[in-house]
Amino acid sequence: MKVPSIALTVALASYALTQGLVIAQSAGALVLKHDEGSATVKKNPQRIVAMDEEALGWLAALGVQSRVVGIGSTYFEPQDLQGGKIKPAVLKEGFYGRVGMKDPAYIGSWTAPNLETLTALKPDLIVRLTWDGNQNHDKLSKIAPTVGYKEGGAGFWQKGLRDLAKVFGKQVEAEKVIKQVADVNRANARKLLAAGTFKKYDKAVVVAPFAGGNNWLYTDVRLMPDLRTLGFKDGLKLGASTLGVGAQVSDEALLTLDRKTLVVLFPPGGKYDGADAFLKTPVGQKLKAQSVVYRPEAFAPYSGPLTSIRNSNEVTRLILEKVK
Repeated sequence: MKVPSIALTVALASYALTQGLVIAQSAGALVLKHDEGSATVKKNPQRIVAMDEEALGWLAALGVQSRVVGIGSTYFEPQDLQGGKIKPAVLKEGFYGRVGMKDPAYIGSWTAPNLETLTALKPDLIVRLTWDGNQNHDKLSKIAPTVGYKEGGAGFWQKGLRDLAKVFGKQVEAEKVIKQVADVNRANARKLLAAGTFKKYDKAVVVAPFAGGNNWLYTDVRLMPDLRTLGFKDGLKLGASTLGVGAQVSDEALLTLDRKTLVVLFPPGGKYDGADAFLKTPVGQKLKAQSVVYRPEAFAPYSGPLTSIRNSNEVTRLILEKVK
């Protein structure tokens, strides 16, 4: 018997893969290639777990947040929960109130989800933000098809949104949302230019002051991409980032910033907010004249379409007040 040629072997493998995709799609499912592998996802799922607020933001942008039966978060305090559920009053606050959910169960934190609670929810799709070293994908995938999109990748939330749009048959809606983000940024860039902003501040940095004194510089995600789109250049570049997000920045490095660099203080939410304490430090006092404080809304994700729109509008407003 002759041994098949390499070309024939490749062709057969390609055919088999194509047939597998066709079979999956004809059975009412899609095969999604995401940043943690691939997953066969049933079309138009009705019971979804969002492992974090970023995933919730993508789902809300597509108008399917009412299908979220479980949510993961690190924001909650014990008083926010009751009987494994998030209190109704909490669901009306900040980002949660803006997007609206029915009555999701709390499934634990991003890094330590309660797998028993997840299993009991019987989800048909799990969506999450991910990063280098994030765990539990194998365990989650045994419960339901799990897709993850890596923060720090170029256009990561746009890819996540487009993939999910295919699952829900909402491709048109996804493109409208992506265009809306771009349109908002262009409109705000024109406002800043007309106000002479870039004559005073041509560069910008995003500093996250954490309670306890640690300060982080966000370089590739978390507000900085929005500032670049608005027209600012990078005011400070550090070495390798942590998890593709940013890096801890020293007081010495912050003191090297020139007066034409706008400092956007972007503290984490809730108990982690260290902005006021930072402004009382010597370096905070030195930079105060060129700083604005932009606080995210309660329970807000760091990134995503809904967050980018709010970032653009609110930061533009703060900057215009600063330069007038």
